[in-house]
Amino acid sequence: MRVDKFLSEMGKATRTESAKLAKAGKITVNGAVIKKPDVHIDPDMDEIKLFGVTVSYKKFTYIMLNKPEGYVSATEDGRDKTVLDLLNDEERRKNLFPCGRLDKNTVGLIILTNDGDSAHRLLSPKHHVPKTYGFKSKYPLSSDDVKSLEEGVDIGGYVTKPCTVSLDANGTGGKITITEGKYHQIKLMLEAVNNKITYLERLTFGNIKLDENLKRGEWRHLTDEEESLLLEK
Repeated sequence: MRVDKFLSEMGKATRTESAKLAKAGKITVNGAVIKKPDVHIDPDMDEIKLFGVTVSYKKFTYIMLNKPEGYVSATEDGRDKTVLDLLNDEERRKNLFPCGRLDKNTVGLIILTNDGDSAHRLLSPKHHVPKTYGFKSKYPLSSDDVKSLEEGVDIGGYVTKPCTVSLDANGTGGKITITEGKYHQIKLMLEAVNNKITYLERLTFGNIKLDENLKRGEWRHLTDEEESLLLEK
């Protein structure tokens, strides 16, 4: 791998920036200053430093973000801000994308990564990755409503797979866990029982739980343990 590609993938500098940094003597490989960005390195074996600080190699990045309202789950959008706008410049250089989508006004846990293969597996319907949401509804849900939702409802020519629903004491809120992710699915499910979602927050994605210490709009990298939980097959 070339040094400029390495620094680009680690989010430290673009290839153009790497060329300028190398010319200025700001990059070393195994202690030796390099002057050109096309020097080939083994990222697992060689020590690369930028401005005297070691740049560690990590093939993929996994970020937990607490999505606020008003942001779209996309890498770019002509009208609205995207979840990537909440990251710093270094992370935005890593070609991250949201693993799955949350509606513009849905809040909570979203995973950002540049690991396409794992994202595809996690989103594949055949893997049935569970996702739990906290919700509020316009009207109280009856026991019959809950039974219908759990058994599956028609959301416009498609019958949803079984899910689990637990209600708060007043019946106008609670948690719902689904194993698929159709467009506007929970909104349409509530409409199928003559109700309406007024608030929706994703709390879990697979075995990953939203960090309660993350405020809306804040993010952090997954811990090693969380990465293992996310990627276990």
